[in-house]
Amino acid sequence: MSSSPDRLDAVYDALVGDEDGRVCKDIPESACTRLPGNFFRQLGAMALTKLGDAVASPKTTLPWTLGALGAPAWMVGLLVPVRESGSMLPQLFIAARVRALPRRKPVWLLGALLQAAAVAGMAAAAFWLEGAVAGAVMLGLLALFSLARGLNSIASKDVLGKTVPRTRRGRLGGYAASVSGAISLAVGGALLWWGPDSGPALLGGLLVVAAASWLLASLVYRGIDEAPGSTEGGANGITEALGKLRLLRDEPDFGRFVLARALLLVSALSSPFVVLLARENGIGGWDGLPLFLLAAGAASLLSSPFWGRFADASSRRTMIVSGSLASAVALAAIGADAWLDGDAGGWVLVGLFFVLGVAHDGVRMGRKTYLVDLAGGNKRTDYVAVSNTAMGVLLLVTGAITGAVGTASVPAALAVLAGMGLAGAWLCRRLPEVQQPD
Repeated sequence: MSSSPDRLDAVYDALVGDEDGRVCKDIPESACTRLPGNFFRQLGAMALTKLGDAVASPKTTLPWTLGALGAPAWMVGLLVPVRESGSMLPQLFIAARVRALPRRKPVWLLGALLQAAAVAGMAAAAFWLEGAVAGAVMLGLLALFSLARGLNSIASKDVLGKTVPRTRRGRLGGYAASVSGAISLAVGGALLWWGPDSGPALLGGLLVVAAASWLLASLVYRGIDEAPGSTEGGANGITEALGKLRLLRDEPDFGRFVLARALLLVSALSSPFVVLLARENGIGGWDGLPLFLLAAGAASLLSSPFWGRFADASSRRTMIVSGSLASAVALAAIGADAWLDGDAGGWVLVGLFFVLGVAHDGVRMGRKTYLVDLAGGNKRTDYVAVSNTAMGVLLLVTGAITGAVGTASVPAALAVLAGMGLAGAWLCRRLPEVQQPD
């Protein structure tokens, strides 16, 4: 029996890759002794939730499902804004409740179960509803999913900050993204094998798989050994919660990070426009979905370990490089649409979607690691809540602007996003390093 923990320790030491692997920084001493188990439980839970996100993506699977069910086009256009902003806007007020809890793991478990229920409801809608009714039900359930995700966003960073040491957090996210990417690749390959005969029933089945992944993730995450943390500031109301927005002004490094994160939305908001250009260039219908799932899965599988290690070394430079890459992809997509015709342009755009996925994984890995390492304890909770609430507002504004521009010209929208990304990469150069030891 004693050999099992020894094997777990050996695998952990092999994954982190150096003699400093068991050094605990910025976590309680008691958490250091449980580090391998907590690391692998979070790895498993993160991989499962990332799989659920990939299979039920508002950029690929959900638009295809709504289109197949005959939902109006304007409902398809609401998928990404509802999915992204709904999880961010309420976090400033949720954080006040979370701070009152010495352990934040139960908050994560509640969020995971609610997300599983929401995605299961979407699957039922795909099986039994059609038209605008199906679209309305799925948008409502997506809003519930997004709100529940806000619970996970706040709680996960607190639990991660208490159980995994600094310089190992980015690596954890990288390995999780790679595992989910490999599974997503298999799902995309299966869909490609079934080809154009795939229908809404099959996509409903994919949503069942996504719901199951969240349920399994909750079972894995339940085993994490989280030490009690501080609960100061847990009894504040709306006025005090809004007062936390002063952090954007009073702490310049944090405010600069939030602005840079907003500008780096290029990696997320460019994806639907690249997909749209590919559809216009001959990559559409049922055959298109598996291609984009394959591209997204391959991007996570191949790039995430690199981004994870890069983020552990310097999450600031990770954001600079990945943000610049996303901007370059947006500009390249404009060129491909202008200078290549027909299927050639479509296939190049699928390739660019893959590179954009690589860049997006880097942006996500960099900004998540930077935020977790920037502060500790309840200050980390405040940072996450303020950052995500501000991002929810900025996402709606930016999405509305680029959506309006995209209605007139998709290349023009990509040009705006490319400019944003370059500005965000430049602003990241002014951020301090947070991985450097004091």
